[in-house]
Amino acid sequence: MRFVRTVPSGIAVKQLILPCALILAVGSFGNSCTSRSWEETLAAGQRAFEQRNYTEAERQFRAAVKKAETFGQEDRRVAVSLSQLADVYAAQRRYVEAEPVYGRALAIYQVVHGEDHPDVAAVLNNLGVVHRLHGQFSEAEPLLKRALAIKEKVHGPDHVEVAVTLGNLGQLYSAQGRYADAEPYYRRALAVREKVLGDMHPDVAKSLEDYAVLLRTMGREKEALPLESRAQGIRVRGLSPPQPAKSSG
Repeated sequence: MRFVRTVPSGIAVKQLILPCALILAVGSFGNSCTSRSWEETLAAGQRAFEQRNYTEAERQFRAAVKKAETFGQEDRRVAVSLSQLADVYAAQRRYVEAEPVYGRALAIYQVVHGEDHPDVAAVLNNLGVVHRLHGQFSEAEPLLKRALAIKEKVHGPDHVEVAVTLGNLGQLYSAQGRYADAEPYYRRALAVREKVLGDMHPDVAKSLEDYAVLLRTMGREKEALPLESRAQGIRVRGLSPPQPAKSSG
C-alpha cells in the first residue's frame, strides 16, 4: 500500500507561517489575518502528522477545515485541509472515515483545478487505495488508472509519483489474484525508480521486494531470488555508516 502525502503542490510547511504584517504588505492573502490563521493551523497539523501525533494532527486539520470554509465551501483551502485530514485517518487505518473526506476534497480540487492536476491525481491515488483496502476493487481500479494518466500527462512517464501509482495498481491486481495483470505494473514501477532514484535507493528496494513477492506467488522462485538479494543489499547498505573517503594517492 502506498498513500501519497497530499501536501498540495507549491506549498511547504516553512512557507505557511508568515507574519501578519508581511501578509498585509504583500496583499496576496486578502486584507486581514484570517488566512494567516488558517495557514498556521495547517502548519501545526503538518508538524503533528510528521511527529505521528495523530490526535493533535486531527484536531488541527479539523480546525483548518472550519477556518477554510469561511472563504467558501469550494475554496481550494478547504480541499487542502480535507485531504490532509483524510491522510491522518488513512495513517491510522481509519479507512471508513478517510473515504468521504478524500471524496469531498477531490470534488473541490476538480472544480478549482480541472481534471488534470497533481492535487487531483494525489487524492485519486489515495482514494483508490482506500477502496482496495475495503475490497472494493471495481471502484479502486478506475480511480488509480485516472491518477496514473494524470501523473503521466503532468510529469511524464518517468517520475517517482508515476511509480507510486504503478505500484498501487500492481497491488490492486495482486489482491484479486490477477497476477499476470499485476506483473507489468510492478516491473515498470521498479524500472522508473531505478532510472530516477538510482539502483541503491530504499524505494528501489521496496519495488524489488514487492515484485519478488509476486513472483513467488506465481511459483517463479528462481526469478524472485536475485530480486530479494538485491533488495537485501540495499537495506544492509542503508544501515551501514558512510565510509571515509580514501585518498587516490
